[in-house]
Amino acid sequence: MPLITVELMAGTTVEHRKAISDGIHEAMIEILGIPEDDRFHVFHELSEGSMLHEPVVFGIPRTTGRMLFITLSFNERRPEQKKALFDALVRRLNERADVRSDELLLRVIETARENWWGEGRVVNPETGYDERMDVATSQGSLER
Repeated sequence: MPLITVELMAGTTVEHRKAISDGIHEAMIEILGIPEDDRFHVFHELSEGSMLHEPVVFGIPRTTGRMLFITLSFNERRPEQKKALFDALVRRLNERADVRSDELLLRVIETARENWWGEGRVVNPETGYDERMDVATSQGSLER
């Protein structure tokens, strides 16, 4: 039951936010193996002056009006799987929402499986994951 928050400048369209959500969700299905109906995305639109950063970060020019800060909250995953997820997110967000990699900052917040609850969700007590998930994919097997 991942929870995704997206922070971006105010003024985007519903269609653009939906395209961002679709790109994120597709990457999470592809890499984490989450169920298709497991989408919880919250968008926070920020007013002018609410997102501050240097014009050049890590040696790359950044455009304030198009920056996206995406926080992905889910259970612990292997470093290799998070790297694959970051790569898939960059690719999918570019394909779906025309978001360039230099406009994107991603972070993961991992929490213990027992810290999540949602009505109707059934967790396999042996794996700690949603019973509909492929455990090998969920735990980070990158062989597909």
